[in-house]
Amino acid sequence: MKNKRWSDLAVFIAVVLMTIIGCNAQQVVKIQFDSNKEVSGKKFAIRDISPGLPTNWDGYNFVVLEFRITTPQRFQVGFTTETGYNELRVMSYTPNGWNKLAIPLRFYRALPDAANDLAATYNQGRYTGWINLGGKRGPLKGVDSIGIRMNVPINNPSIELRSIALSVDDPGDVYLEDQPMFDEFGQWNKGTYEGKTKSLEQLRKEWNAEDNETVSTKAYNYSKFGGYLNAKVKATGFFRTEKINGRWWFVDPEGCLFLSVGVDCVGPGGGGNAINIDKRRNMYKELPPAGIGFNPEKPNSANFGTWNLFRRYGDDYPAKSKDLVVKRMDKWGLNTIANWSSSEVTALNKKAFMTQLRGLGTDGALMGLADIYAADYATKLDAACKSFVEPLRDNPWIIGYFVANEPAWLEQEDRLCQIILDGPERPIKNELNQFLTGNDTKERRKQFIYNTFRIFLETVNKTVKRYDPNHLNLGMRFGHVPAKEVQVICKDAFDVFSFNCYALVPPKEFMDQIMEGTGLPMIIGEFHFGTVDRGIAQSLWQVNSQQERGVAYRYYTEHAYSHPGLIGTAYFQWSDQDLSGRRDGENYNCGLVDVTDRPYKYQVEAMMETAKRLYDIHNGKTSPYNQEPVRARGHGAIPDLWNK
Repeated sequence: MKNKRWSDLAVFIAVVLMTIIGCNAQQVVKIQFDSNKEVSGKKFAIRDISPGLPTNWDGYNFVVLEFRITTPQRFQVGFTTETGYNELRVMSYTPNGWNKLAIPLRFYRALPDAANDLAATYNQGRYTGWINLGGKRGPLKGVDSIGIRMNVPINNPSIELRSIALSVDDPGDVYLEDQPMFDEFGQWNKGTYEGKTKSLEQLRKEWNAEDNETVSTKAYNYSKFGGYLNAKVKATGFFRTEKINGRWWFVDPEGCLFLSVGVDCVGPGGGGNAINIDKRRNMYKELPPAGIGFNPEKPNSANFGTWNLFRRYGDDYPAKSKDLVVKRMDKWGLNTIANWSSSEVTALNKKAFMTQLRGLGTDGALMGLADIYAADYATKLDAACKSFVEPLRDNPWIIGYFVANEPAWLEQEDRLCQIILDGPERPIKNELNQFLTGNDTKERRKQFIYNTFRIFLETVNKTVKRYDPNHLNLGMRFGHVPAKEVQVICKDAFDVFSFNCYALVPPKEFMDQIMEGTGLPMIIGEFHFGTVDRGIAQSLWQVNSQQERGVAYRYYTEHAYSHPGLIGTAYFQWSDQDLSGRRDGENYNCGLVDVTDRPYKYQVEAMMETAKRLYDIHNGKTSPYNQEPVRARGHGAIPDLWNK
């Protein structure tokens, strides 16, 4: 009898084990990405993981993926349909943790909704990850396989997928692990890396060492305003531009030649925001105590960066953290507080700064254009410009104003016109209808948008100069080099032509084209490099390590300033982006400072070395740093893996 009981138990255990193994074998698919390949991934039949899923996805609004990936590196997720292959990009907030991510199917079916700028158009935040739109779009019929691929994988990551489901309503995202994704300091809790703090005592030791350090700008030969003391021309009391011996320069208020070496989003406590906490509370080990780190205007949010500043300085953290920002800029050779930065820091009037105008009437429904034909447009614009720039009119620390950022309508003129025509009645629609009467062509549509843009720029520039003739119009921070017709429009409206340029190095031929087309000096409004070791996404341009971030910065920046027309750069950004995504989802490792308020050593050391060399590089006396980062890659389209 005893032997029979043991025999029955053995059979029962065997059956249970067979059932578990059978389920795993049927339901879990693992893809091992190969870091030796340019593109690595796999495509497999959906029936292999979710048998019975319909192939016609009409009527469904979400596809829900249950997966675990070992990296925050972006990966492509696509579906084969009867008409082709629809794809987009995903970044996970939960590396090394199982989660359910619900992806809206409209992102696979149709173009994104109109929005003011490129980021708002193509980035879509969720709760356990975020989505970047791109690739082919179309009907989701005959869906029979899923493809997952990654461009230049870092450190041989892998992904496991155990369920694909469809839903009519948004089921929300779910983090499925017991161990929180972020620790009490806002660090990645399910991974290890160089520089990860293990205790508050360790942090305080490093913080105190930095606070006790004495710094100056002598190594950079900077003037009071950040210009070069050894190169003086006529002083006007404000920033201006001048072309000397074929090379453009800023000139600071005291007459010193000036190259704007800046950073965007400068401010204390950045990069530690956590929003939509109620949708993912189990991702955070601990939240800041009431009153510390919370934005009163966003009660469903927290800020680990601010909490860490409170741990560092106590109740004095607001003032001391702003002073620390200036001290760090002095040490690192940074002379400009660039766009999107804290007004509390710029108001110190200790560093030159740039800012973006507000209230110009740009409209997301118009892809960043303004309805200049509205009867009250000029009146509203006048009031907005007066209130914004008049208080800054006599401030010598401000370099100038940006008009906008990465307008989304560029190269989408035909689509924008159709959006206007299909939209509600408004003055710009009436003007467009009249303009197209009897001759509705793509070229005519483009001409209407260009005409509208020209009037917008001329009106804004005239209005701003009326209330502040002392400072520069710094342009629109275009997301890419615009068409020559657009450059011509900008020529008479801007004092400086600005564009954002995420690349290994800014292309000389593009800068030559801008110089020839506009005759204006240039500034680069955004660029950056990041990696994946901290558990947040690798930025628009990825490198293999924190050391390589410094290499990439030097290579990019020094080559940029070797161009005779380039007079400014702004690295994006001061702190790492929000650990579980900012409003549009982005969570890039792109900061000079991490969530625990500690500098990235290799990055800032590289900035210091480059800052010492820029005057001679721009003068043509010194060659730029020529070591390329290893296998750095951008965020653009990647080589085809399925249809070679």
